[in-house]
Amino acid sequence: FAVVQDGAERELRAEDIGYVLSTPVVPEFLTGREFLKFFIDINKDHIREEKTVDEYFDLVSIDAEDRDRLIKDYSHGMKNKVQMLVNFIASPGILLLDEPLTSFDVVVADEMKKLLRHMKTGQIIIFSTHIMELALDLCDEIVILNNGTLEEIEKQSLDNAAFKDKIIAALRGEEDA
Repeated sequence: FAVVQDGAERELRAEDIGYVLSTPVVPEFLTGREFLKFFIDINKDHIREEKTVDEYFDLVSIDAEDRDRLIKDYSHGMKNKVQMLVNFIASPGILLLDEPLTSFDVVVADEMKKLLRHMKTGQIIIFSTHIMELALDLCDEIVILNNGTLEEIEKQSLDNAAFKDKIIAALRGEEDA
């Protein structure tokens, strides 16, 4: 695979791809601040939007008192915020997200949607979701995985309730869908 960078095509590299798991993978033996500082230090040559550690934490609404707590004591949602934040900082050309908003309450999910909208400028974001409304809200293109086959769906068709019913019937394997 190849990517275009500064008008020239080059080989796709590991650092071109970011991944956010539905079950967060973060170093639980560090505090949030230690991890973020470490991550920024090892990626400083590739960071597009340089900010302070606290400015980054503010982006995902991690409270000041939580920044110096061990990550192992963070809630699932806070760990997911940290995972999302490091991908925002690294700004990979391609970002893969597995059910990105399932661990968040309504307020935090809205904040993460805003962050994703900001990130999708200049990046390719691919995510899996079972929530059609989320796909409609955030995606430019939508595909459905049905029995191992990807099927492109016209986004405007998803606003139609009858079409949603047809998709659900097809995914259930109902013959007349």
